[in-house]
Amino acid sequence: MDQRPRLAIPPTLATVVAQLFWVIAIGLILTYAFFVVLGALDPGQASGMTAAVLLLLALWGIRVWSQAHRADEGRDPRLMHARERRGF
Repeated sequence: MDQRPRLAIPPTLATVVAQLFWVIAIGLILTYAFFVVLGALDPGQASGMTAAVLLLLALWGIRVWSQAHRADEGRDPRLMHARERRGF
């Protein structure tokens, strides 16, 4: 039998672009929040930017929610049962 470890499949270009989009989106959300907390930006006066950040935040929330519900599909039920039995 072949006991060599399997190499991870390299991500496709679409996966890399999608991950890059979410990194940039989270960076924009955090930058916006930083300047609002600092008081340098008034959300009422920058309504277009506020709407864009709220849209990005909603899209990111939907993505996190969908990934959390899809995470159970790829798990081995035997491992989940063993982990629950041990209390982890």
